[in-house]
Amino acid sequence: MTIEPLTPEQLAGQRLMVGFEGQAFNADLQELIADLCVGGLILFKPNIADPDQLQLLCRDCQAFAARCGQPPLIIAVDQEGGPVARLKAPHFTEFAGNPSMRDEEDARAFARTTARELAAAGINMDMAPVMDVAPADLSGIMADRVFGSDPGYVARMGTALIETLQADGVMAVAKHFPGIGRTTLDSHLDLPTFGEDLDAMAPIDLPPFQAAIDQKVAGVMLSHILYAQIDPAWPASLSPVIARDLLRRQMGYQGVTLTDDLDMGAIVQHFDIRTVIRQVVAAEVDFALICHKGPRIREGWDEMLRQTHQFPDLARAAVQRILDLKQNYLGAQR
Repeated sequence: MTIEPLTPEQLAGQRLMVGFEGQAFNADLQELIADLCVGGLILFKPNIADPDQLQLLCRDCQAFAARCGQPPLIIAVDQEGGPVARLKAPHFTEFAGNPSMRDEEDARAFARTTARELAAAGINMDMAPVMDVAPADLSGIMADRVFGSDPGYVARMGTALIETLQADGVMAVAKHFPGIGRTTLDSHLDLPTFGEDLDAMAPIDLPPFQAAIDQKVAGVMLSHILYAQIDPAWPASLSPVIARDLLRRQMGYQGVTLTDDLDMGAIVQHFDIRTVIRQVVAAEVDFALICHKGPRIREGWDEMLRQTHQFPDLARAAVQRILDLKQNYLGAQR
């Protein structure tokens, strides 16, 4: 897939991954796909009833995108296992979560089952694995979601999961760069600040993400944490210092980057959506995630279109990365 046939409106929309309401194709989805040309959809528990319903929903969305002349959609879900799993029993397999896994075969078993169930439903991206490292003696917000406290172990477990998911056709997303395992304030509520500098983070937080990069992970999600010693102005998801300079230039990641949900308290309580989108563009982050229905989706698209006209080279580079990913995983859908 190439960007040459795409209009500025399509270039802007391809950089949005959005949530929606309902369990069937509806007028809201029609607007998101046909008018805003969104590049991706993200599903949550209220969107999901059972495998047949989910398959029909995903198939209808992809069919409509094709009829509109849009590239195929990335359709994503958070399916980590444990407390963060949108697909639930009895219709889907539930796993106890990362802390309960004993070895790499456990990670591969989770990934094989998850990839099979997601792919059968039409979901092509899993917002997993969590590559954060959490100290064993810290009861932080990630304690029940991480593989463990040793960076090497987290790297091995995470890359086993990435390799297996992607070999079975589901894109993996390593999160939450550059690491939130030692934070205690939940970014769903407000903007946490982390005080360690990059030298202190490098041997603990970065090795799992470097391993994910080396494993050619499809996506890297940036956290809504303010790393005050690295960039005192912007959280990682909006930071050129972290998303562009550290992740892309220093660590060599050339794949697709995503913000965490821009509807979270860490963002909405501190920044308006137009400022957010301007920073997403400046940081060379590819996907802006706006996970809840509301005017912020349209406002975000309006600002992304303005930024596309103002910085066409940045827009083309970001969308080309997204299209390359779609070609690799979704090319057969066209």
